[in-house]
Amino acid sequence: MPESSDVPVKEGTVPFTYKGEQFETYYKVFGDLANRTRPPVIGLHGGHGLVHQAVAPLADLAASHSIPVILYDQFGNGRSSHVRDKPPDFWSISLYIDELENLLVHLGVQDAFDIVGHSWGGVLGAEVAVRRQPKGLRHLVLADSLASYELWEKSVMQLMATLPKEAQEDLMVGMKDLKRYREGLRQFHAKHGCLKQPFPEDLAYALDQIFGEGGDPTVANAPLGLSILNNWTIIDRLHLIEVPTLVINGRLDIAQDFVVAPFFERIKKVKWVTLENSSHTPFFEDDRERFMQLVSDFCKLEA
Repeated sequence: MPESSDVPVKEGTVPFTYKGEQFETYYKVFGDLANRTRPPVIGLHGGHGLVHQAVAPLADLAASHSIPVILYDQFGNGRSSHVRDKPPDFWSISLYIDELENLLVHLGVQDAFDIVGHSWGGVLGAEVAVRRQPKGLRHLVLADSLASYELWEKSVMQLMATLPKEAQEDLMVGMKDLKRYREGLRQFHAKHGCLKQPFPEDLAYALDQIFGEGGDPTVANAPLGLSILNNWTIIDRLHLIEVPTLVINGRLDIAQDFVVAPFFERIKKVKWVTLENSSHTPFFEDDRERFMQLVSDFCKLEA
């Protein structure tokens, strides 16, 4: 986790009540919320099933751009509450929106904040903007994300076809054999997930929270074919996003141009930047500084 000695770091847990049950959300704040001069950035990690370390470099915004950054482990992941025995209808986008809104209120930032959502986190961020239209949301950044699961699957299948046959077979096994699936993902990610070598420790740690020894695949398993992303699309609702939106993807991204194009075509106030030296995680790769500068500059614009 990139931390600067000049940037205060605070961590803790927030109580979160959902459907009458009490849970906890783990969070980490980089920078000074009490004396902030700019709205904080809320980083929404991807997954499902990953943890805040998957977007750890966003802390650069606090160190280099004086923007407080709030990262957290989404429900069921990392140091937040885990549940392994819930029925399929327990898992929903509304669950994760409610958790985010609860965190914002607890930290007292609900009146002015920006969202940077990565991959699945972009799905969550877009859904927040469409469903709740929070008055405090100033800017939305959709990084390496997707406008529909159909487009995402099409991209994944196209890119998988370029891998060796054994890697393709490992990926097709899916979550039924985590060891084989992880090996297939390793080869896939080397081309389209993260180009940085050696592979970043924070990102490896985040993946281990699902696939590693002692990892919890519950959240990663729960949505598939069930309540969250199967047949999911936001394309026909993108016109409801009112806030300025920045779309970012990488030239070698899993989120290929056709996956993110609907954001640019249908959101009212939108800018789209493709980073030429990046895949799915530009903030870990050679475009890291440019990514941070793009986000910082965009979040200065009049909302």
